[in-house]
Amino acid sequence: MAQPPHQSSTGRSGTTALTVGALGVVFGDIGTSPLYAVQTIFSRDAARPVSVNPVDVYGVISLVFWAITIIVTVKYVLLIMRADNDGEGGIMALIALIRHLRGRAAPARRTVTVLAGLGIFGASLFFGDSIITPAISVLSAVEGLTVVTPSFDEFVVPVTVGILLALFTAQRYGTEAIGRLFGPVMLAWFTAIAACGVNGIVDHPGILRALSPTYGAQFLVNRGLTAYLALGGVVLAVTGAEALYADMGHFGRSPIRRAWLVAVFPALTLNYLGQGALVIANPQGVANPFFLLVPHAARIPMVVLATAATIIASQAVITGAFSVARQAVRLGYLPGLRVVQTSARAVGQIYVPFINWALFFGVLSLVLAFQRSSKLAAAYGLAVTGTITITTILFFVVVHARTRRPVWQVVAAASGFVIVDFAFLGANLAKIHKGGWLPLLVGVSVFTVMTTWHRGQIIVTRKRAKLEGPLRDFVAELHDKKAPFCRVPGTAVFLSRDGTTTPLAMRANVEHNHTLHEHVVILSIETLPIPHVAADDRLEISDLGFRDDRISHVRARLGFQDHPNVPRILREANDRGLEAPLDLDDVSYFLSKIELHPTNAPGMSAWRKRLFVATAEIAADPVEFFVLPRGRAVLLGSQLDF
Repeated sequence: MAQPPHQSSTGRSGTTALTVGALGVVFGDIGTSPLYAVQTIFSRDAARPVSVNPVDVYGVISLVFWAITIIVTVKYVLLIMRADNDGEGGIMALIALIRHLRGRAAPARRTVTVLAGLGIFGASLFFGDSIITPAISVLSAVEGLTVVTPSFDEFVVPVTVGILLALFTAQRYGTEAIGRLFGPVMLAWFTAIAACGVNGIVDHPGILRALSPTYGAQFLVNRGLTAYLALGGVVLAVTGAEALYADMGHFGRSPIRRAWLVAVFPALTLNYLGQGALVIANPQGVANPFFLLVPHAARIPMVVLATAATIIASQAVITGAFSVARQAVRLGYLPGLRVVQTSARAVGQIYVPFINWALFFGVLSLVLAFQRSSKLAAAYGLAVTGTITITTILFFVVVHARTRRPVWQVVAAASGFVIVDFAFLGANLAKIHKGGWLPLLVGVSVFTVMTTWHRGQIIVTRKRAKLEGPLRDFVAELHDKKAPFCRVPGTAVFLSRDGTTTPLAMRANVEHNHTLHEHVVILSIETLPIPHVAADDRLEISDLGFRDDRISHVRARLGFQDHPNVPRILREANDRGLEAPLDLDDVSYFLSKIELHPTNAPGMSAWRKRLFVATAEIAADPVEFFVLPRGRAVLLGSQLDF
C-alpha cells in the first residue's frame, strides 16, 4: 500500500533528524582528526620525522586517504556495522554475539572464553581511548588561538579545563538533547573544512594525484622505517572509527552510514588534500597546516568552530563509553552501575554517572600533566589500533559462524584487513616509551577489574547458591509446615538471584522472624546475551507446584540493554495472569544484601579478592537500580566468606 504523503514526509523528516543527530554525536572524534593528524606525521617530535618534500607529502596524504577508505568506509561502515546485536554495536556486542553462537560452525567453549577475553581487552583499550580523545581534541582546538594571538598561550590549559567541565556536566541531559544542539554545528564544521580543503586544492591541484594508492605504496617502499613509523601518525586520521560502531545503538545503522558517505568522508578527504597542498606550497606550514589553510580573516571564527567541534569529538567517545559500560554490566563484567535513561523514545540513549566522572577525572589529569596536544599525540593511537585489530578478529569469527563458509575463505577475506591493522599496531608500539604506555596502562587496569569481577561473580554465585539452598525444597518445607511460621497480611516480593535458589531475605523471614506474607512473589531476572527480548518471551510464571500456598515465581528474561525495572515487570506479570493479582501500591520488596569477606580459600588470589570487594562498592544502590519505591524496600544482610 502506498504511504500517505504526510507519513512519508514525517519519515523523511525523522531520518534527516537522525542523520544530523548522528553528525553531532558519532562523528566528532574522527571529524576533528584533521586538527592534528598531518601535523603529527611531520612533527619534529616524531620518532623519525618525515621530510617535507612533494614526493613524501603525496605519499603521506595517499596513506591517510586509503587508511580512511579501507578501515572506516569499507571495514566499519560497509562490513562490521552489519554485525549488530539487535541494533546494538560495539565490541561488547560482538562478544555477546560470539557467546550466543550455536551450530557446527560455532567456536568451542574454550575458544569462546579466549575470544571473550580478547574482546574484553579491546573494550578496556576503548576506555583508554575515551580518556585521551577529549584531552587531545579540546587542547588542539584551543591551541589554535595561539596561531592568531601568541600571548593566549598561558590560557590554553585553563580554558580547556573549563570547556571539559561544562561538557561532562552536560552529559546528564542525554545525547538526544546534545545531538540536536551539536548536529547543526558539525554540519557547519564539515562544510567549513571541506571549503578550506577546496581552497588549498585550487592553489595546487596536483595534490589530487595523492588519491592514487601508488603514491602511498612508493612512500612505504622508498622510505622504509621512516614511512613505517609514520603510520603511527597516519592512524590518527581514523580515530573514532570504533565510536561509529559503538554508538550504532543510539542512532541506527542507516543514519550513520548516510552521514558518513554523504558528508563526513568527502569533507575529510578534501581537507586532507588541502593540507597536503599547503605543505607542498609552504613547507613551513607543517607547524599547523590545519589553521594555516584557513584564510587569515576567518581564523578566529574557525578556532571557535573547531573548539565546538572538539567538544563534540569528546562526546562521541563518551557516549560510546556509556554504551560499552552498560553492555559490560549486563554481560557480568562490571557491577550494576547506575544507568539513567535520557530519552523516552530511544532506549540506547543513556547516561552512566560513574563512568562519566571517572572519564572526566582521567581527562583532567592528562590535560594538567601533558598541557600540549603535541605531547599527547605520542600517547594516542595504540589504544585505537588495538581496539580496531581485536574488533576485526571478532567480526570475522562471527562471519565464519553465521555464513558457515570454509575457514580458508574467511581467513582470505580477513587477511587484508588484519595485515593493515597489524601494520598500524606495530607502528604505534614504537611510541610506547613516549606516552603510548598510558592507554595501555589504562586498558590493562580496566581489563583486570572486568575479568576480576567476572571471575569473582562466578565464585560468589557458587558459594551463595549453597548458602541459599534449593528454592523448590524450601517451598515444599513451607507447604509441609516443617518450620513454625505464620502468614501475615500483604504481599511480599523477594528478588532472587536466578530463581533456583531461595532468596536469603525470604529464608531469614521464615527462620528468624517466623513470618511470611499472605501473598509471595519470587522474582528472578535473567540477562540474556542479546540487547532486547521479545514481549512474548519475556516472562515465565509458575506456582512452584503448590497452588494453594499463594507463592508464585516470576522469571523475567531481559536483554543486556533492557533496564531491570521491577515494578514494571510486576505490572506486566499482572497483565499476563499472575495467580494472585498484585496491588502494586501495597507491595513490600525484600532484597538480600551480601557482605563479602575474603578468605584464603582457593579460586582467586588474595589481591584479586580485595579488588573484587572494592569493585562491588561502585555498584548502584539496589533500590535505585531496580527502581523500587524506597519506602517499601527492605534490605536484609548476610555475610559470605569466599
